[in-house]
Amino acid sequence: MCGGKPELEMGELTSAEEFLDYFRVEYDPHVVQVNRLHILQRFHDYIAGETIPADEKGKYRKYQKLLREAYQDFVNSDARTEKVFKVFRTDETQTVFIPLNEIMSR
Repeated sequence: MCGGKPELEMGELTSAEEFLDYFRVEYDPHVVQVNRLHILQRFHDYIAGETIPADEKGKYRKYQKLLREAYQDFVNSDARTEKVFKVFRTDETQTVFIPLNEIMSR
C-alpha cells in the first residue's frame, strides 16, 4: 500500500499516484498501474456530479472522498465492467447489412 503526505499543490498534480498521495488515499500500485486513467476519469465524473464546498478544508475532504470512491471502484471491479470511457460503452454486438449484389460485384 502507498499513500503519504502531500508535497504538491492540487494544480501541480499530474499522475494518479500524485492525486492519491495528495488526498492521502492508500492504494495498491498494481491497481493504479492497470487503471490510472480510468480512476482519474471516474474522479472527474464524480466531481462533476457533486456540489463542492467553497472552503478549502471542505473541498479537500470532498475531493478525498470522491477519489477514494473512484479508486475503490477499480479495486472491486475492472475497466470493462465500469465502462468509464466511451469505447467500453458501445454495444459489443453490432449488425451490419451488406446487400448480396454488393458482395457479388466485388
